Amino acid sequence: MRILLIGSGGREHAIAVFLKKNPEVEELYVLPGNAGIAEIAKTADIKAVDIDSITAFAMEKDVDFVFVAPDDPLVLGAVDALSEKGFPCFGPNKAAAVIEGSKVFAKDLMKRYSIPTAEFEVFDDYGSAAEYIASLEKYPVVIKADGLALGKGVVIANEKDEAMGAIDRMMNERAFGASGERVVIERFLSGPEVSALCFTDGKVIKPLASSMDHKRIFDGNKGPNTGGMGAVAPNRHYTAETEERCMREIFIPTMNAMNSEGRTFKGCLYFGLMLTEEGPKVIEYNCRFGDPEAQAVLPLLESDLLTVIQAVSEGRLSETEVKKKDAFACCVVVASGGYPGKYEVGKPIEFNDAERLPDTYIFHAGTKRDENGRIMTSGGRVIGVTAVGTTREESIEKAYRAAEKISFKNAYYRKDIGRY
Repeated sequence: MRILLIGSGGREHAIAVFLKKNPEVEELYVLPGNAGIAEIAKTADIKAVDIDSITAFAMEKDVDFVFVAPDDPLVLGAVDALSEKGFPCFGPNKAAAVIEGSKVFAKDLMKRYSIPTAEFEVFDDYGSAAEYIASLEKYPVVIKADGLALGKGVVIANEKDEAMGAIDRMMNERAFGASGERVVIERFLSGPEVSALCFTDGKVIKPLASSMDHKRIFDGNKGPNTGGMGAVAPNRHYTAETEERCMREIFIPTMNAMNSEGRTFKGCLYFGLMLTEEGPKVIEYNCRFGDPEAQAVLPLLESDLLTVIQAVSEGRLSETEVKKKDAFACCVVVASGGYPGKYEVGKPIEFNDAERLPDTYIFHAGTKRDENGRIMTSGGRVIGVTAVGTTREESIEKAYRAAEKISFKNAYYRKDIGRY
């Protein structure tokens, strides 16, 4: 088979590694890819949102299957364009990807179908949002830009001035462009967070290992939100009983709700959950594998990844096992100093044989090769270091042992991944 994978981050490197494990994969193309992906697949400098060029590439290479991994091309309709040309795809179409593309849509969906989530209000002009914030007496409060914002469009405001500043940046300064034209203001929920990634073909829904993302930049969950500084799987707070309840109250109702809306979801449906005292509630939906959660959960998938995603695409998931390993995984993200604010790129990376450590994966995110063939930093999140162990503690220790070997100027990573 000739497989085409869309994307360039650590998530895509992990997906590429596990797709390649299937002996039927004769050729793997990744657009645009990165320096690590280029070591195991053919890459080309075509952006993930350049849907016309992606479709032309798929036709030129006569690929057999396309995996669209990032949110942007899914929300823009990459699967629709590829499907129209006859390419089987993994990933939701544009109508279904709106579950991530619009937080207003997602919150309204949950309200209409009684799926547990935080109480909320939606605003499409600054004046009414500011008036609402001025009337609030309880803080913190959560403010979300409606559209995609690279994982940074959510602000937890601890007092009134901070909340006013957040809506000003989103709605007046247009910090996230059109994504901030509407905002959701919702009640702050507390409790352990869970990332639950599930395969679904619109008929059945089957979860992968649960995980916990660490979004804040600094140890102790302090500082601004990032795209994710690490993940651990499975999530210690997510019991079998909780999963059963989520399946009954959240997962199946969401799948059915999307069917009822005429937006059947086929792909990886990501549930960002908060385990509150009142029970599990949805914080957010994603229409794809999480990053860095994919780097923690894919090493724990015992079933063959290609077999599962083909079953999803063909509506045969009920016949296909999604088996998880009885093990633990920890992913530590090594980032450029200054991220998620300003940071420098173009720094040479030394790996010091980190990839040779047992049960360890080095997933590239923001990397590229220079004209001399050296691997250089090219993004905020640079490397995802994942290790698998028979215990949670062992996976954490192995991941940090490998992370310590990786060096580049101003490299930074959290020291407490997996401690929550």
